[in-house]
Amino acid sequence: MWNASELSLQLPTRRSSDLLLQPFWDYLVFQHYPLVSSPFFPVVLSFASYFLFSLPFAVIDLLGENLPAFHHYKIQGNRRPTVHMMMRSLGMAVYNHLVFVLPTVIINNVFMPPAPLPPMAPTLWELFSGGLGTLLIFDTQYFIWHMAHHKNPHLYKWVHAIHHEYYSPFSWSTQHLSAMELMAVGFWSNLDPLMLTIHPLTTWVLIVFSIWLSVEDHIGYDLPFSLHHLVPFGLFGGAPAHDMHHQKPATNFAPFFSHWDRLCGTESHLEKKTDKLGESEKNTKDKLHAM
Repeated sequence: MWNASELSLQLPTRRSSDLLLQPFWDYLVFQHYPLVSSPFFPVVLSFASYFLFSLPFAVIDLLGENLPAFHHYKIQGNRRPTVHMMMRSLGMAVYNHLVFVLPTVIINNVFMPPAPLPPMAPTLWELFSGGLGTLLIFDTQYFIWHMAHHKNPHLYKWVHAIHHEYYSPFSWSTQHLSAMELMAVGFWSNLDPLMLTIHPLTTWVLIVFSIWLSVEDHIGYDLPFSLHHLVPFGLFGGAPAHDMHHQKPATNFAPFFSHWDRLCGTESHLEKKTDKLGESEKNTKDKLHAM
């Protein structure tokens, strides 16, 4: 039998500041172990995040000009998704998950059963650094994949074109994807955490955060409290960058960050409505003076 001294030698030593997430991790493991240990949990977490984050913006889209506080920030104010468009995108996401994602998880679980959950929670630094590192790797992978599919007409036609069926993106169109594109994104989303050996809690937090970023990219509103306004130096592209990608498909290939598009010369900025209005007024005045 172990005595207290033997046990203390085997447990990892950490400062109290490193254990801030431990109570939450213990709660998940001891109270919800069947759920969080299931191989289907990341899929459920991902789809639930997509649904919950998209729903409020769908309501805002349907209300349109009846919500002037939000409609003022709509990037393409003359375009609004219909209920049919929303249901089509949501239905496509449900279909892809039921027909392609869930069977893949089942097959993967047969050949690669998930590892047991660790007893210790990650430190805040491990959660932040692991999440950021994984996000940067995914951003690079998707930038290359995305650019390649726009440069190659065959790849674009058979894999990526379906995502560009709508000139003006909206929240549900976040997962308006072909099955092949969704599986490619899912492959990297599962591989990258394994490569960096990040903690399961870090992976789950990253799933929720990356889904939020993806939905925010597609909402079609340049809201003042969006992340690309809060993070300095324009490090995040946000909704304006991805909206411009749908308007000018040869630009803004990166899903989240902006550094690859800057380095590769594919960055395109959204023209502000006020700038367009000012230019229009200036042209009108010039014409009047010329008469």
